[in-house]
Order: sequence, then structure tokens, then C-alpha cells
Amino acid sequence: MQGNGSGPEPGYPFSAIVGQDQLRLSLILCAVHPGIGGVLVRGEKGTAKSTVVRALATLLPAVQDAEGSRPAKLVELPVGATEDRVVGSIDLEKVLRDGERAFQPGLLAAAHRGVLYVDEVNLLHDHLVDVLLDAAAMGRVHVERDGVSHSHPAQFVLVGTMNPEEGELRPQLLDRFGLAVEVTASREVEVRMNVVRRRMDYERDPYAFATAFRDEDAAVAEQILAARKILDDVVLSDKELRRIAALCASFDVDGMRADLVLARTASAHAAWRGAGEVAEEDVRVAAELALPHRRRRDPFDEPGIDDKQLDEAMRDAAEQADQHPDPEPDPDGGGGAPLPDRAEDTESSETSRPHEDRSAQPRPSGAGGDKQAGTPGAQFRARLIELPGVGEGAPGRRSRSRSTHGRSVRPTAERNRSLHLIGTLFAAAEHQVVRGRTSGRLRLEPSDLRGAIKEGREGNLIVFVVDASGSMAARDRLSAVTGAVLSLLRDAYQRRDKVAVITVRGTAAETVLPPTSSVDVAVTRLRTMKTGGKSPLAQGFVKARELVLRERVRDPLRRALVVALTDGRATGGVDPVGRARIAAGRIASDKIASVVVDCESGMVRLGLAAEFAAALGGGYVALSDLSAEQVTAVVRAAA
Repeated sequence: MQGNGSGPEPGYPFSAIVGQDQLRLSLILCAVHPGIGGVLVRGEKGTAKSTVVRALATLLPAVQDAEGSRPAKLVELPVGATEDRVVGSIDLEKVLRDGERAFQPGLLAAAHRGVLYVDEVNLLHDHLVDVLLDAAAMGRVHVERDGVSHSHPAQFVLVGTMNPEEGELRPQLLDRFGLAVEVTASREVEVRMNVVRRRMDYERDPYAFATAFRDEDAAVAEQILAARKILDDVVLSDKELRRIAALCASFDVDGMRADLVLARTASAHAAWRGAGEVAEEDVRVAAELALPHRRRRDPFDEPGIDDKQLDEAMRDAAEQADQHPDPEPDPDGGGGAPLPDRAEDTESSETSRPHEDRSAQPRPSGAGGDKQAGTPGAQFRARLIELPGVGEGAPGRRSRSRSTHGRSVRPTAERNRSLHLIGTLFAAAEHQVVRGRTSGRLRLEPSDLRGAIKEGREGNLIVFVVDASGSMAARDRLSAVTGAVLSLLRDAYQRRDKVAVITVRGTAAETVLPPTSSVDVAVTRLRTMKTGGKSPLAQGFVKARELVLRERVRDPLRRALVVALTDGRATGGVDPVGRARIAAGRIASDKIASVVVDCESGMVRLGLAAEFAAALGGGYVALSDLSAEQVTAVVRAAA
């Protein structure tokens, strides 16, 4: 690679990026008004998400601090960072050396007035995401821990990137991001050629390439600075504020955060245009960036708003905006707008909401072969199915685990990231006489340091073995089963598990979904699975065992749980029930935790599912007892 400059290799220029207009605009608007709350960038791999974010930092105005003027920083937060590293904590070295309490700032302090970038934010621990979003919303970090009380400013542009195939953020966390953008690779040949050509030119000579776009980047930086200067003077009239409120109400978003984000984004867009007042076009742009991800109320809802829905909502909002302001409340009569006095008005207002879809009607599922699973039955909050013992797997919310966060349970002589202060003091106290201490400060040695063993919760690998045979499809039983699986998948999503789905029907078992953190993909596969035919349950157990053993090699710390949903009526071949018992016994011998959900119903019951639960050495629960209203289920470990 050639180069005619000196110093570090220049980054890819912001103006050289082809396409991704929404992403570039959303980043610019957050640079103009950091109070918007940051940008979540969702997209497939290889779409220049990281390149665009890193290029933004070079466009931000210089930071004036006690040391003079310096460029704005781009601080990257690694997925494996601890809370101490993010928010800061006590300076242990200074405490032990000088006996003084001192605060050591974290990454949030370093990102002040710059960009804080979190790649794969969907894989970041949820409690750290909460910390980041709180800091981005308040502009300050408050630390109360380890005997230290500290507060410092932390105003930054928060940008998180993620690939939805690797798992989604919870809807509560999605809402905390101000803006969200979906990015995809262009399907236009000319655009793709241009992207490749520019990238190759950059790799050949990054200095010359950056120089070619220097003037364009400088113009964008000047426009950002100019927009910041006039932002406080941009007028948001009551008419446009009414338009914003009407839009948020029409999409039935939760809370008031969306209204505030739209107002800030529209103001930033007006300032970016150089206008002194927010107009309808600014509100439209703000709605495109701030509303789609807030419509995702359920983990399995698809985020997004199509143009037709937004056009309809904008028309309704325009009618609201053109109305005269509501009259002042009557101080004697309590005030307020009158309630609708006609049933037609209420019905009309309900049916006009663009986010509702009333066209979907339940369809009965058949008992024959090669049919779709049909409409899932009623869903519910599933009872907790917890693995026994204490693991060391990835952070989550299902089973007990030893981790770097959580509550301290005891000290250990092994060094780790967490200090057990009381344990350290006790260890040092035993040696004070030998060390010659008679008064004054405690005399500490490195050997006194004790780490803290913390107990939290881990996510597990949940392998669903779903019996989709003809006996299960009979009498709409599979509809209830798919409703139960959806409930268990929602529970897995909330507890940060990985999931895999194996279906059993016909002559074989099929892995319809390999292990993944994207639970919504599992839901899509489940809703389109075929039903009918025989029930080769033995093959389902064999495939589940093979899958778990493979995953043990890839991720040895993540414990697995096999959840079999079946009526136990294995069919096909010679002695299908006996072969299924043998396959279940092998799962038990490999100490794989399991639970059987008995889906048998009707007057005649064979009780085979309970027998398979015993062969698996795991737990047993009837389908009707799977709701959270029942007692928490604990899976038995194989002996």
C-alpha cells in the first residue's frame, strides 16, 4: 500500500460513502443535537455501518477544555467491558498506595463531547445498555459506589450497530435510542460498482483518497457547526408541535419519549437546512427516523413503518395541525376536551389507527399430512424453567451463574476483576503484628487482595424438540402447542437465551433452526413448519443430543436444556417407543438437562410422555400447567 503522508493512516472520508443516506442524515442530526439520544443502526453484515460511524467523528467540532483545543474523540466500547470500565470506579492503586479515595473515570468520561460507538450493541449486557442510555439522555454520569460519590458531564453521540440475525434488543431498550435506521446493501449494479471502486482506491492510497474528499468533508463539518449555533433559535410552533403529538398518538407509541425525540429531531433538521422554523418536511423526516422502532411492542413484531402508513398518518396529523388550539379549560368546570358522545366517533377513531391490522383471522389447522402449522393458539407468560446448579455461561436471566456482575457471595484468593473489600481487609488484619503495625494505616500487601465471587444469572441454549406428527395435529392440538412454544420463545428472548428448533414428523427429524440468538427467526420458522405423518421421536432425541454436544465444543460454558413438546406417541419402524427410550437415555447419560411438556389430551391417555421424561432424567410438566401462574419448575439434573 502506498502513502505520501505522515502519521497514522487517515480514516475513510464521510463524503466518500456511497448511499446510506438515512444513516448519514441520522448521524448528522445527532451531531447537531446530541440530546436526540443517539442512533441504533440495524443491518446485515458488510453494509459499511462501522465505516460511516467512524467517519463521523472527524466532522465534529473541536473540543475546548482545560488543555486547549483538541479533536472530538471516537471512543469504542467493547462488548465484554465491565461496568467499572464504562462508568468508572474507585482508583484502587491510589487507595492502597496513598490511603486516599480517588475516582478513576471510565469510557463515558472519555467520550464527552465526542462519539461513543458500541458495535454489536445487541450482544452487550442489558445493564450496561441501560447505563449508556441513561447517560446519553441526561448528559451526565452519577456514580455512587465503593464509598465514592462522583458526577461528571458525559455529552456524546451514542451510536450502536447490530445485525438482527444475531439477536434483537428488547423493546424497552429499543425505545431508549432516539433514532433507528435499517441499512441494506444496494441492489443497483452501478452503486455496488462505485462502492467497490472507491474502497479499492482508498486501500491503494488512503492519503490521496482522503485528500480528494477533504473539501467535501470540511463543508459538512462547517454545516454541522453552523446548525449547532442556530439550533437554540429554531422556532417550534404550536402547529408543528400539534402535528408531532398527533403523529405519536396515531401510532399509539408508549410514553412521551417519542414526542420529545421527534421535536428535537425536527428542530435539528430545520437547523441543518439553515431554516429558522420547523416545517412539515422536518417533522416527516423525524418521524421516519424516530417512530419505526417504537412500534415494536412485542419481541416478535417486525419494526418499521411503510410509506403508505406514514402518508396516512401525516394526512391525519395535518388535519390536527390546521385546527385552532383547544380552548382554555374552564376553571369552574374542570376544563378538558369533551368526551365523544357517539359510538360512531369512538369506533371511527379506533379503526383509523394506521398501526392496526384487523384482516388476520384464525385459520383451523388440519390433521392431515404436509399442512401448515396454522394459527398459533393463545399465548401466555411461561413459567420459569431453570437449570439446576450454578453455571458460568453468558450473562442472561434464566439460571444461576458465577459472573463478573451480580451480588457478591464470598471472597476468593484468586485475582479477578472485582475486589472483595471486606475479604481483603480481613486477610490483611491477620498479618498486622508481623508487619510491625502498632497504629495508623493498615499495612497492605499484594497477597492480601481478594477477588469477589459474584452470583448472577446466565442465558442457556434451549433446544426445542417439537412433535409435529399427525397425532399432534389432530383436534387442533398443534395450535395449542405452537401457542405454548411461542410463549416459551418469548420467555427465552426475555432471558437472553440462544434457541434451536427441531421438528419431528414423517420419516425424520429436521433442524429447522440451528442455535441462534435471534428468537424472532425461530418464530418465523415455527409458523411455517409442516405437520402430519408419523412421529419418529427417537430421531428427534438423537438430533437434539448431537446438536447439544456440538455446541458444547463451540461454547463449553453455555449450558443446554432440551424442551420436548410431545404426546409421546412415537410411531414408525420397529418398536418406535423402545428406540425413543434408548435415545432419551443417551441424553440423560450425557448429563443434558431436559423437560418434557406433555401435550396429550382427550379421554384416552397413554402416559408415554411421562415415561420419556423419566428416561431423560429430566422434568415433566403438562401443557396445561405451563403458565407462570403455576409453581416455578426446576429441571432435575441427570444423575
